[in-house]
Amino acid sequence: MKTKPVVALLGHFASLPDPRIARHRWHNLSDILVIAVCAVLCGAERFPAIEDFGHEREEWLSQFLELPAGIPSHDTFNRVFRLLDPLQVQACFLSWMQAVAETTAGEGVAIDGKALRHSFDKGRAKRAIHMVSAWATANGVVLGQRKVDAKSNEITAIPELLDLLALKGCIVTIDAMGCQRTIAQKIVEQGADYVLALKGNQPTLEQAVARFFVTGPQAEAHRASSEYQEQTEQGHGRVETRCAWISAELDAELRATAWPGLRSIGMVEATRTVAGETSVEQRFYLSSLPPEAPHFARAVRTHWGIENKLPWTLDVTFREDQSRLRTGHGAENFAVLRHIALNLLRQEPSTKSLPRKRLACALNPDYLLKVLLGKPF
Repeated sequence: MKTKPVVALLGHFASLPDPRIARHRWHNLSDILVIAVCAVLCGAERFPAIEDFGHEREEWLSQFLELPAGIPSHDTFNRVFRLLDPLQVQACFLSWMQAVAETTAGEGVAIDGKALRHSFDKGRAKRAIHMVSAWATANGVVLGQRKVDAKSNEITAIPELLDLLALKGCIVTIDAMGCQRTIAQKIVEQGADYVLALKGNQPTLEQAVARFFVTGPQAEAHRASSEYQEQTEQGHGRVETRCAWISAELDAELRATAWPGLRSIGMVEATRTVAGETSVEQRFYLSSLPPEAPHFARAVRTHWGIENKLPWTLDVTFREDQSRLRTGHGAENFAVLRHIALNLLRQEPSTKSLPRKRLACALNPDYLLKVLLGKPF
């Protein structure tokens, strides 16, 4: 990411409309947002904990907040975040991210979905909220997010998210759910490239690529003539070898699909040995990239890293799956708080450990201020 001058986070939330009735506004909306962000940085996972943080740090907070009626109650925090328009909150978040970070040519942007598992409400027949997020693969920060409509799926949410992002020159990677013509077309129109995974949702295309690389009579010759890279990693009792093939040789069946921007097809075969047991997995891809194996393999590998590590980070470090916020927009808006905290913590370079950084924020107000107002990404 290219750095830009330091931009105050909350300046981008100044335009956020206050949903409360004017005569009931005892606390400034900006104060509520600052306290909430600071509390989540320090480990708060629920609104009562945010209130507790506020009382413990009231003297420190009063140095830069007005606090006209003291620290808001947890009911106030709950009510405000339940009422805030999530689209407007996310627009402010996106404004902040676009100000402090810009994507650069060749950078990866991974699109991935995640359910907020305990946000369902069985009594009201409300399904768990599902969020689709865009991640910068270079440093794992959240670039934007979109809620999947309860009556829809990721296929409709992904184009809406792509519309919010500046993608020119980037490589967008999406799992099989996002392997759709309309999504590929939108990526190409924005001046970006794509690497889209094939699976059961595009069975004809998946079978065509599989025949080219594996099952067809010319598969061995096709692999031999394709661009190829092999990489082996080992650690924690596991040995993994990843072999990547990519080819611009599209057969008649693939050319007939007229897939938007399609320039190459690829396969990655991962062989893992753990405790003496070996497994082999093959994945197939459509891509607008030229047939350059290192480029393709890196895009796939970084997407796997985002897919495996970042949802885990939100679940383990921020305990997202344990959150039971269910009413109004509370769960969706609290997810944005976690993303803000994650981005702020990732930019502070003292250690890679997010739990240690959160503990340091809780113990040391000076470090908390450093994280809150630190250097841009």
